[in-house]
Amino acid sequence: MSWLRKALVHLALSRSDEALIKASGGQPRVVRGMTLDPRMQFLEAKARERAIPWDSMSVALLRAQTEAGAEIFGGGKVPGVRIEKVYVTGRSHSVPCRLYLPTVRDNAAAMLVYFHFGGGVIGSLETCHRLCALIAKEAGAPVLSVDYRLAPEHKFPAGLEDCMAAYSWAVDNAARYGAPVGKAAVGGDSMGGHFSAIMAQEFRKTKPPVLQLLIYPAVDFMSETPSVHDFADAWPLTAETIDFFMKQYLPEHADPSDPRISPIRTQDLRGLAPALIYTAGFDMLLDQGAAYAELLQDAGVKTRYHCFESLPHGFVAFPSATRAAEQALRRIAQETAPALKGQFS
Repeated sequence: MSWLRKALVHLALSRSDEALIKASGGQPRVVRGMTLDPRMQFLEAKARERAIPWDSMSVALLRAQTEAGAEIFGGGKVPGVRIEKVYVTGRSHSVPCRLYLPTVRDNAAAMLVYFHFGGGVIGSLETCHRLCALIAKEAGAPVLSVDYRLAPEHKFPAGLEDCMAAYSWAVDNAARYGAPVGKAAVGGDSMGGHFSAIMAQEFRKTKPPVLQLLIYPAVDFMSETPSVHDFADAWPLTAETIDFFMKQYLPEHADPSDPRISPIRTQDLRGLAPALIYTAGFDMLLDQGAAYAELLQDAGVKTRYHCFESLPHGFVAFPSATRAAEQALRRIAQETAPALKGQFS
């Protein structure tokens, strides 16, 4: 990725809201009474102009596009946070992770184990880099970002197993990094939120997390809610994208109603970790994230829910694309910080 291309993209986005809307259809994009952020509308319009037909799409190309986007829109370095590379012993291999360590620590804040987006197929430590650093700094807590295995090279449940191994390691090693002994939290966006919801259920009785941070989580692989149809063509997550991911991620004969694939299908949600759930307005997953928040509340789980109505799915990877995305990341970090210290109201 050349610095020139990055500069040109940001120059284009520096235009007024009116100019960006004019360049992307002439009218604000409004669905369900929500208005898409003008910079995101512009990016959506450009993505449609340059879309590659799905019969020509490959995993390698999609991954390359995602990493290029993270490089352009990932945002600047967060001061006061240093990074270490660590390896966690998994069932069959060592899982590479990135550990964010704040200069100013709060020993009351639990370690957060974070999982990136990507349908289990794409994404990397770079796509959630700024959010992890912001949470580490805001909370004074160590944050472990997990580079779990991806499909189709490693289909379900390989990625989930890597995430579970990383969480267990964090619980066992939290005190080494100035966090409370034997405690950790889970969090992630999209597929990462999916993994987090599953682990909150899986570890409920053995190593319960102190928090589950779910950002536009994929919790129902069988979802047919209205948002699935209302935003089937929304960028960057479309109906075709989800179909592509599922064909890569799930092995033949997998049951999508399995709670380790669709955690919203779990019959008993009582006793789960407190949940912070955030959704995006222009997102096929909007309704299922909101529904899961409601189900958790009904089960007596402490839950806080918020929808960033002007943003699309995947906004964690786009903090420098628009001020609204950066503000969303900062809000999430600010609200996660006290929750990691057990302060949840």
